[in-house]
Amino acid sequence: MNGRICLNLFKLNFTVFDIFLIWLLKLRVESSVTPRYLNLDTIFSSRKHMGFAWGQGNIFVYETLFKATGSGSPFIHEVRKDEDIYSPILRKLFNESHHIFVGLQTIREDLPSKNKKPQFVSISKNYRSVIRACMEELQQVAVSTKNAEMSVQYGNQVSILLAIELIWNLCEVLFIDAAPAGSLLLHLLDWVRLHKADVDEKARDVLQSDSPAEHRDYWDVVVSYVLQGRLDEARQMLGKKATLTPAANNIFKMMDNLLSKMPFYNPGGTQTLTEFDVKWRHWHEEVDRCLQDNSFASNQHLEVLCKILLGDEDTLLEHKDLLGTWYHFLVSRLLFCHPTVKPTELHYYAQSCMTMFLDSRSAPEPLDSILLAAFEFDIHQVIKDCSIALNNWWFVAHLTDLLDHCKLLQSHNLHFGSNLREFLLLEYASGLFTHHSLWQLAVDYFDHCLEFGRVYLELQIERVPLDTERKALKVLRICEQRQMSEQVRSICKIMAMRALRNNRLGSALSWSIRAKDAAFATLISERFLQDYCAKGTFSDLDLIDNLGPAMLLSDRLTFLGKYREFHKLYGEKRFKEAAKLLLSLMTAKIAPRSFWMTLLTDALPLLEQKEVIFSADQTYELMFCLEELTSSLNTPSSDSDKSMQEEDVELTKVELLRLALSRNLAMAIVKEGTVET
Repeated sequence: MNGRICLNLFKLNFTVFDIFLIWLLKLRVESSVTPRYLNLDTIFSSRKHMGFAWGQGNIFVYETLFKATGSGSPFIHEVRKDEDIYSPILRKLFNESHHIFVGLQTIREDLPSKNKKPQFVSISKNYRSVIRACMEELQQVAVSTKNAEMSVQYGNQVSILLAIELIWNLCEVLFIDAAPAGSLLLHLLDWVRLHKADVDEKARDVLQSDSPAEHRDYWDVVVSYVLQGRLDEARQMLGKKATLTPAANNIFKMMDNLLSKMPFYNPGGTQTLTEFDVKWRHWHEEVDRCLQDNSFASNQHLEVLCKILLGDEDTLLEHKDLLGTWYHFLVSRLLFCHPTVKPTELHYYAQSCMTMFLDSRSAPEPLDSILLAAFEFDIHQVIKDCSIALNNWWFVAHLTDLLDHCKLLQSHNLHFGSNLREFLLLEYASGLFTHHSLWQLAVDYFDHCLEFGRVYLELQIERVPLDTERKALKVLRICEQRQMSEQVRSICKIMAMRALRNNRLGSALSWSIRAKDAAFATLISERFLQDYCAKGTFSDLDLIDNLGPAMLLSDRLTFLGKYREFHKLYGEKRFKEAAKLLLSLMTAKIAPRSFWMTLLTDALPLLEQKEVIFSADQTYELMFCLEELTSSLNTPSSDSDKSMQEEDVELTKVELLRLALSRNLAMAIVKEGTVET
């Protein structure tokens, strides 16, 4: 991408609570007609009242008049944080960087710094590769889309990502890799080459033409190669001038000789920095002699190249269109004037180059200020300016986290770096929580914020909409892994109530058991028993059969489980065990009084068996239960709501039970009184 990279920065000119303004700086507005930026200047300069209501990750802003006879503006603006999380392509950036972030947190703190530095540099490059991949995909989509508005939007996102990668790469060179003198210039050359790739496109056009040496961009390509220190490519391009006169050929060979002799520092070689500096000065003096001797006076282009090799400022500034930016001018100037520049000297050259390159009538763009702060090694200013200028928290959160792991933010206060890191990560993760799928990534960010991360997670997890049971289980698993008992109970109660409203008793009971909510489990157990009385069968048998220790949560749930166990014993024709269990449910007062008649009715088939199932003592206990039940049934209060038909049915059941109990008692007494021989 050619030209300067500009970042949108809101121009605010009003006084409101500072925290509200800072928050609004990060927000994007969508009206009912078309997405746009909220014009805060217009609202405040017209002295309109603003009303707002907070939401999850957004604010609803509306204008009001506060007059009894009037009404407010009909427009309601939805102001969102981190609008980029709704971009499908940028979601890949968030997903991929999340994995890198989690991996960074696993680097052991006790490792020596020299062992950790290569890991940090590798992680920084991984972040940049993710940025680059998303940027390239956005560029392809921007070119292929037929929607003009979307094309502009994608183009803006590409510009922002390009600026982000530019800043991150420079921070990697200066802070994370911390390149020393000599190596520093080599890293800066790589930085410029990566972000000023238009020369390669021009070179392809030139080389693919019928006569490259006569192409209109031929000399622009040669000069651009030299400005970027790509001298081998420049020499190859100069070699295209094959059909020259002997005199002209000689001066081209002389320039080729100068380019080939230019020394570059080799960090891994045996040459010291001092030896390199001496060699470079000898080469520089040779270039100066060629210029003083007018060796290239016969060819204007070669003379310009010679002046560039000498680092002539006026000649460099004449090629602003090829340099494009002041920081490219800075690196080219250092290459040909100060190749052994030290990191501590960078700020002086950066400031002077920006002043010389930019028009004095225009103020620097936000990107210029950010890069200048980086060259001044002011990390905190870089983070502050990026927080204001960029449109989301992704960049500052991840860069600050990496710098904090490198122990680069503790210069003034031991806890300042960690606090700044945590604040930015919390803001970024809070924005992710507003998205229907990215909220799961935010959990890991909260986990690695030791001071306030758990508090934020507890507050945010309660706001996740439980749209489906699958999503509820995901949220529940997260809470259970972190022993967030209050949130676990809340989620289970919500899902249990929803299942109960949909008459899904099994699911409701399962959720209430997970919530350990005895009262709700009792309520659902009552519903199970009511359904059984109405239908004669149990629903969700698998759940009831596998309650296990969970049935102890409430007496009613215990009864439900045991009553189901009675039916299983009866079905397996283990009549004596079934009879003992049935009697214990009544005598232990586990069964609700309203269900006693059902239990006694269930005893009838056992009483009518040819073999005596209930002993005499057990029969007496059943008789006692029946009399206790009939005495309560005959009270006026209990009869008031029953019809005559229901009363007749109840009386018939009682008579049948009494008859069956009498017969069983007689048989039991005879059996127990008989002496077996």
